[in-house]
Amino acid sequence: MTDSEEARSARHTQEVADRYWKRNLRLLLILLAVWWAVSYGAGILWVGALDEYTIPGTGFKLGFWFAQQGSIYVFVLLIFLYTRLMNKLDKEFDVHED
Repeated sequence: MTDSEEARSARHTQEVADRYWKRNLRLLLILLAVWWAVSYGAGILWVGALDEYTIPGTGFKLGFWFAQQGSIYVFVLLIFLYTRLMNKLDKEFDVHED
């Protein structure tokens, strides 16, 4: 391999790594926004508006439910979603583990 081919290959490898990192950060920011909306938004900021509704059959106010139970369910869902999406991204960029 000549020097120019090595430089071109290194540049291509860096471009791929940059695209991978950019997509990874975008995914993280989206999931963190959901996490914030559920934990801080639904559990603190909008609790008054959400408390106007109750969960059918339980009588629990929706704001209370999000603060106590719903946020935990969403957090677990976010973990599984992140794992699935990152595995897909890793395979797309050929950086997955065997």
